[in-house]
Amino acid sequence: MSQVKLFNTLTRSKETIEPLQAGHVRIYSCGPTVYNFVHVGNLRTFLWGDLLRRYLQWKKFKVTQVMNLTDVDDRIIRKAQEQGVDLDTFTEPFVQAFFEDIDTLRIRRADIYPRATRHIPEMLDLVDKLSRSGHTYLTEGSTYYRIGTFPKYGKLSGVEVDRSSEFSRVDSDTDDKQDARDFVLWKARKEGEQFWDSPLGAGRPGWHLECSAMSMKYLGETFDIHTGAVDLIFPHHENEIAQSEGATGKPFVKYWVHGEHLNVDERKMSKSLGNIHTLRELLEGGYSPLQIRYALLSVPYRTKLNFSLQSLDDARHALERLESFVIRLGEAGNGDETGEQAGSPLSDAFLNEFENAMDDDLNTARALAALFVLIRDGNVALDAGNLAPAEARSILAVIRNVDGVLDILPQKDADLDGEIEQLIAARNEARKKRDFGESDRLRDVLLSKGIILEDTAQGTRWRRA
Repeated sequence: MSQVKLFNTLTRSKETIEPLQAGHVRIYSCGPTVYNFVHVGNLRTFLWGDLLRRYLQWKKFKVTQVMNLTDVDDRIIRKAQEQGVDLDTFTEPFVQAFFEDIDTLRIRRADIYPRATRHIPEMLDLVDKLSRSGHTYLTEGSTYYRIGTFPKYGKLSGVEVDRSSEFSRVDSDTDDKQDARDFVLWKARKEGEQFWDSPLGAGRPGWHLECSAMSMKYLGETFDIHTGAVDLIFPHHENEIAQSEGATGKPFVKYWVHGEHLNVDERKMSKSLGNIHTLRELLEGGYSPLQIRYALLSVPYRTKLNFSLQSLDDARHALERLESFVIRLGEAGNGDETGEQAGSPLSDAFLNEFENAMDDDLNTARALAALFVLIRDGNVALDAGNLAPAEARSILAVIRNVDGVLDILPQKDADLDGEIEQLIAARNEARKKRDFGESDRLRDVLLSKGIILEDTAQGTRWRRA
């Protein structure tokens, strides 16, 4: 079996995935901060994390994936205070909206979704270990990590931070820090904020602390893969390494895998530009979940993606070609079932190229290109009458096989499909009777349900718009 290679930010090179426990890959993915609806850039990150999981499972690995839900931070506290509610009341609608959005985009749910506020004891235990090993100090009731006690700080990002550096302001919690690089582990209680009593004093956890505590609880002190967007490399992931390895003395993560940013119409997505799109806004604009999913998959995760309405239109055309080809294969495969064979030259070539592309750092652009070469060559063979029923079935089986990774084929609804077939049969009967008014009416009814008809020599085909 060929081997999966991913670009490891830690070593700055592509490496073959060799899990610490043979056959079992353990993944921690940085999840949403639930103070608002997630935007399309967030969803791209979650989507490729799911793609990684699916592909490793397709390659016969067992995969355990954990994704955190950050339900306490400065923004959440501020907004909850403004609304006069507690953190749970404020965040719960956004937690549910997050799950609805990923379900809509066919992003499979992780195995575990730990919430920060449910893991305060684990975070306090981690701070206690760091304090006993001399990595912390107390200032104004807050506990800080002293970066000077961790000589390997910066090994992930390559960033060297000093008091004169612009980065000294990135994690600037207070002017009372002993060093600009130091970061808060436990923040002292402020008036009006929700807090937890602890041996460290009344307060709440810092942002970086939660991921170390929860990932090690569910995946162990050292695990295989940590995913996230490139903007988390520094300081978040760098700080995770410092506090985790400072507490355990062991390597924290073997492979760090980061996805690139998403631009909108060639411009960085930002609130100031007003170009942040949520999934809900795109759906209200008439775009389908599959179009959005395809557009996000079309560019490899380590390449910046220019997301535009044109990219969604391109996705629609690509999906129409794919669905039409699948329909043709289904028709061509309904012939004589004698002479069954394990594969065909077209399906074998596609499957080999698909696997080579995905093995190479999840190169989805190359994998999708291979799919459309298959569609082109398959349509040529169908047009020429050179595709035997067994070959058509073989190609269709391979497409459905890889769709377990890509998940871009339309899903069938047995009840809806039955209703559509009845309407099509009634329309065909009306055409036989030359009742073209009724035939046109039924076509319009189907179109109102998002069904497009194609009348061919082999009969009437239909597909979803």
